[in-house]
Amino acid sequence: MASEIKVEVTHKETIKPSSPTPSHLQITNLSVFDQLSPDVYIPLLLFYPNNSSDDDDEVNKIDHHSLVAEKSKLLKASLSETLTHFYPFAGKFQYNVSISCNDHGTAFSEAQVNCPILKILDKPDFGILRKLLPTDIASTQADTGYLLLVQANFFECGGLAIGVSSSHIISDAYTLRTFIKSWADIALMGTFTTDRHAVLPQKFGAAATLFPQLDFLNSAQPAVEFAEEKCITKRFVFDASNIAALKSRAASAALPNPTRVEAVSALIWKCVWEASRVSTSGIVRPSEWSLVVNIRKILVQQPLADDLMGNLVGVFTVKTEAREVVDIDVQSLVTKLRKGVEEFKAKYGNGVSGVEVCHFFKEFRNFMTRDADNYNCSSWCRFPFYETNFGWGNPLWVCQCIGVKNLFVLMDTRNGDGVEASLTFNEEVMAVFETNKNLLEYASVNPAVI
Repeated sequence: MASEIKVEVTHKETIKPSSPTPSHLQITNLSVFDQLSPDVYIPLLLFYPNNSSDDDDEVNKIDHHSLVAEKSKLLKASLSETLTHFYPFAGKFQYNVSISCNDHGTAFSEAQVNCPILKILDKPDFGILRKLLPTDIASTQADTGYLLLVQANFFECGGLAIGVSSSHIISDAYTLRTFIKSWADIALMGTFTTDRHAVLPQKFGAAATLFPQLDFLNSAQPAVEFAEEKCITKRFVFDASNIAALKSRAASAALPNPTRVEAVSALIWKCVWEASRVSTSGIVRPSEWSLVVNIRKILVQQPLADDLMGNLVGVFTVKTEAREVVDIDVQSLVTKLRKGVEEFKAKYGNGVSGVEVCHFFKEFRNFMTRDADNYNCSSWCRFPFYETNFGWGNPLWVCQCIGVKNLFVLMDTRNGDGVEASLTFNEEVMAVFETNKNLLEYASVNPAVI
């Protein structure tokens, strides 16, 4: 399929805020969380079908030029207004101290895709999906010149996929979700004004006040080194009924009601352990599972952190020794995950220091480079990406294309009850993992989106 589908970028421009950023907001200091965030791009794709008609004859009558022009105009105008409120997204990164909110702007491109949108959604191919993004995850801000890039992909049928790449320097998944939702709301409601300057200055500035930067980090940080071996990313979908059955299997007297994320994570961990053991000819090694945590919901003594923009994530790791792996089960893994969460909350609920934040990210960077059984999970569940309505209804599908070895991202299915997991392993491990009977009892391998 990859050889048949072509994505051609037809137009590029820079979108600036609709009104100048006031002088007193033109410097946004980084928090220690921002200083330590990797200089990579968080990718997101939102798919919108053409809902006007499913009839082929009607599709053929679509004035594609007018349709593209109309939607592109709305996206650009609403993006410009949104940047007035989220002014750091239109700024320039000053290593590694601040964002110069100088209205530099964000990159906006249009692309034509030579197929109907349903062809992409039938059996999503991550190789094709990445072509719908404006830049690669491994790009740096210095490479692109922008902290935010957008690519509007227009399909033959009139469908649209919006690809967003947001620099991790200024945003985690929570901040990206807030930005995307605000952009869509402005497009939908038509609240374009010229007299409303940034409405959220405190949401950016307060992070650096609560979590001050560290002087020794005031320089460019080492680039993230991604695994060079050939890896493959695949999508596994757990529907609501299978999750209910999996939660029942994972439940125990000590933990009678595990969450969706705990149950799915435990099953994936168990199955990838087994696949890893096969790929290493039966050698049993210790294994680690790290979970990215939204610190905003942990800091009970700092309610001001609840909706701050920028980066506010921590990482905790649970481990299993080699002697435990042979007889490991989903119940015991769920218990380990829950214990890890509770210990993290107890330790950092009253606050977190810069030194402790350094420890989080040191562990994450070690994870990215170690050649061992180390897995990292980021859950985007309960982030309302499916409520992103620009005026064409809610998206039919939302996905991310991170594709980093042993890094898993969990997202809600469209109805909110299921879980989609995108998993990246080396090819040998994936070949064993995707045929695991325990996994296939609960998950479907890359089913059609519709």
